[in-house]
Parts: sequence; C-alpha cells; structure tokens
Amino acid sequence: MTVWHKVHNWLHWFREQEWSSGGLQTVFRKELADHLSSTRFTILVSLVAVAGIGAFYVAAQNIRSVAGETDPEFIFLRLFTTGGGSLPPFVTFVSFLGPLLGLALGFDAINGEHNKRTLSRLLAQPIYRDDVINGKFLAGLAVLAVVILALGFLVAGLGLMLIGVPPTAEELGRLLIYLLVTIVYVAFWLSVSLLFSLLFRQTATSALAGIALWLFFALFVGMLAGLIADGLLPASEDAAPARILQNAVLKQNLSRLSTTNLYDEATVTLLNPGVRTLGPVMVEQLEGAIPGPLPLGQSLLLIWPHMVSLLAATMLIFALAYYYFMRQEIRAG
Repeated sequence: MTVWHKVHNWLHWFREQEWSSGGLQTVFRKELADHLSSTRFTILVSLVAVAGIGAFYVAAQNIRSVAGETDPEFIFLRLFTTGGGSLPPFVTFVSFLGPLLGLALGFDAINGEHNKRTLSRLLAQPIYRDDVINGKFLAGLAVLAVVILALGFLVAGLGLMLIGVPPTAEELGRLLIYLLVTIVYVAFWLSVSLLFSLLFRQTATSALAGIALWLFFALFVGMLAGLIADGLLPASEDAAPARILQNAVLKQNLSRLSTTNLYDEATVTLLNPGVRTLGPVMVEQLEGAIPGPLPLGQSLLLIWPHMVSLLAATMLIFALAYYYFMRQEIRAG
C-alpha cells in the first residue's frame, strides 16, 4: 500500500504541475509570436546582423591575406576578434549592440499591458500570476538565444567558405562557450528592461532608463573607477611600484562592477587563447614564463568568476522583478 500511495501521490503531483504549466505555455507562445512578428525586433536584428557580418567580412579578408604567407594558430577564432579599417571586430559589435536586443524585448513587457488595459483581463484568466512574468522572460530569452546562436553559426559558416580553414575541436568549444556567455549577458539586459517596465508606468521612461544604464555601464564606469582609484590611492609617475600596482588593482576591481566589463574580459579570454592573465603582471612574474596559448580548461578557470557574476546578476535582477510583480496591485481598467 505504501508504494501504491507514493505512486498515486506522484501522479497527482504530475497532473497538478502539467495543469499549472498550461498558463506558462500559453503566455510563452503568445509572447514568442509577438516578438518574432514585431517590426522593432526585425529592425534591431537586421542592424546587429549587418554590422556584425560587415566587421566579419573585413576580418576575413585580412586573415586570408595573412594565411597565404604564414600558418597562424587559432585562425578561425580571429574571424571574431580581428577588425580592419574603420570597422571594429565582430565581438565589439555584439558587446555594444547586443544589450539593445535585450532592452528592446522587455521595456514595455508589463507597462505596455497596463497602458493597453489588458493586464487585469489577462490575470483574470485561470492562470497563475507568476506565469505571466515567467512566460514573458522565457519568451524573450528564447528569442535572444535563437538570434545569437544563428548569428554566431552564420559567421562561422561564412568563415569556412571565405578562409577555407576548418576549426579545431578546441576552437568550436571556445565558440560555443562564447555564445552561451553572450546569451547570459544579453539576458541580464532583458531582466533589467523587465524590471524597469514594472518600476515605470510609461514605456518611454522605462526605455530611456534602460539605455541610460547601458551607457553608464559601457562608458562611464571605467572613468569613475579611475577617478575613485586615483582619489583613494593616488599614484604618480615616480610613485613606488607597490603603490602603482595597488592603484591598478583597485581600478580594475571597481570597473568589474560593470557587467559590460565582465563580459568583455570573458570574451577576450575565450576567443584569444594567448591571454594568460586578466590582471596587472609584474616583470618578476614574467621571468621564466614560457609563452604559448592556454588550453580551454585553463581559460575557463580564468573567467569562471566572470561567468558566475553575470549569471548571478541576471538572476538577482529577475528576482527583483518577480518580487515586485507579485506584490504589485493590479486594478481592472
């Protein structure tokens, strides 16, 4: 009897979970269809794709001219990290324009429903309240993952045709991990935009707040980190080496409060195996060091704190949005 009771309880729990997930599936499919059919999504994806492929084409031309003379290592990864002329590398475009995708998919997720007076009618349906915010976030995350993976594989496929050099297993592993880190990074901005759509009733205000935070992380955190470090630990040109080192370490640690800087450091380490450290290095530490690329496992150990920090920041921001939405009063309009 005990076994049968356990089986019965498990089946009952499974039916409840299946029934309760119906609302989540409905919201997910509806939001997914809205994202894929929206004009702003098409415009943003086209902008990112054209800019990224343009930078990739310049890099491929430069690499192909060099590959005819020498046989450099990790030439496939250089498709993503080499720029040319007035165009920056592919990874720079993704780092700069990727957050726009996350912000665009969520800045009116909740306040748009408020302004249309459809949120109260949506919650009047037989679905759990958290299915709404969970479905909106998961739908946006699914769209972002599809776009990033498609763009990354498109560049990789074009690279095979242009340079004619197949990637090694380690290069493929580094590329896949880079794409996963990019998805987490853009998901952070999706959670930020979702939170702002709850904090601000006007969609224009939430969009401007998201763009302001993005510009602050991308441009001003590094400047403020330098000012704070120079104010707390001033280091002139004739200062002691220990003082200069302390100033540089403090500046770097403060700049890592920005998710953009964390993502940039992780990207450089993944796509450039020659990066062996992310902090300042003394001359004494270079004595006896053998130059050479790091294996993938060592590169992952180097950026493991960055990956955990990006994931934790994304989960924290979404948790705040979830908590605020569950406690928000929804009145019928």
